[in-house]
Amino acid sequence: MSEEKYSTQVTRRGFLKTVGLGGLGAVAASGLAATAVSAVAPSQTIPKRRLGKTGAEVSILSLGGMFDTINNQLLLKQALSWGITHWDTAEAYGNGMSEEGMGRFFTRNPDTRKQIFLVTKLTPKAGNFTERFEKSLQRLKTEYVDLFLVHGISGVEEMTPAIKEWAAAMKQAGKMKFFGFSTHANMEDCLLGAANLDWIDAVMFTYNFRLMPTDKMKQAVAACVAAGIGLTAMKSQGGGPVKTDSQAELDMAGRFLERGFTDKQAKLKAIWENPHLTTICSQMPNLTILASNVAAARDQTTLAREDFEALQLFAQESCVGYCAGCGSICSQVAGGVPINDVMRCLMYHRDYNDPDLARSTFASLGVAVREGLVAQDYAAAEQACPQGLAIATLMHEAATLLG
Repeated sequence: MSEEKYSTQVTRRGFLKTVGLGGLGAVAASGLAATAVSAVAPSQTIPKRRLGKTGAEVSILSLGGMFDTINNQLLLKQALSWGITHWDTAEAYGNGMSEEGMGRFFTRNPDTRKQIFLVTKLTPKAGNFTERFEKSLQRLKTEYVDLFLVHGISGVEEMTPAIKEWAAAMKQAGKMKFFGFSTHANMEDCLLGAANLDWIDAVMFTYNFRLMPTDKMKQAVAACVAAGIGLTAMKSQGGGPVKTDSQAELDMAGRFLERGFTDKQAKLKAIWENPHLTTICSQMPNLTILASNVAAARDQTTLAREDFEALQLFAQESCVGYCAGCGSICSQVAGGVPINDVMRCLMYHRDYNDPDLARSTFASLGVAVREGLVAQDYAAAEQACPQGLAIATLMHEAATLLG
């Protein structure tokens, strides 16, 4: 190795270790944000893809509404200006405040509603869909949503005949165009089940560089594509409750930075490489992240085989810090504790840096779950976990951090 090449590598790695991965994301994203704002011609926009059998053409980047939309009206305006036409929200986001913020935007900008493919969601646990859905529409200041999703199911059996009949009635009334569900638990089984239900139009599910290479995930996605179900990826960064800061992560981040984009942008690109994934729902609570993701969506640079190998190497070395959402495995041997949901709360706190969301989601799990976390024996669950997670330690941390 030449002295010059060695010096370059030391400088790059030293920089990465000095600023840290969080610092790298901020530095790189800031530069890319400036590029997106100043160098991208106004005529350029985000590519669109068809959402399954719905026939709707939507932007490949979706605005996730899990942030303060009421006080970020400028961000909503900029998202639409840059070509993000798929907006996602839910009753559970800020206890309806996210929907209210989008509704305020539509009230102030009435001509924009028809430009947006609007999605909202209701969790099935509380029931009473009709009354709650009406309140969602009132908050959104709209007479209909383009897509309604049953929020966060863990098994396709939750999509009952009663829900099917309700969805058909709402479609008939013109209050929703399309119907489906979202899931971040047992995703593969939920997708495979959805493929056998001819009344499911679209599914939003956890999908990222960690999950996409597995045989079962490939099979599940293929089954939905064959059934004409539109697919939206979420939790696209593959973050988790445990921070690694490993050499593999540093090397991966440095590799992509040298290619002209961040590791976060590379993770988005990895999903878009699959033409059957219509859009990525991303939480973009500030203009820097928004601009960075928009720049990635507009950039036509594809990932090389070596790029995917770098992502997979990092995935392998950091798997013990990531919950793959296979709650049907661990919960069965842990007294029914929704381990994957607790892991998601920890992810919101540590990876999303959103303690309020983490605590509110944790509170929604119920008193019995929260109070029983510490007393439960997790030995069998740890043995069964494909990721090798230290479940007992993480459950105790959640009880302390979020309780």
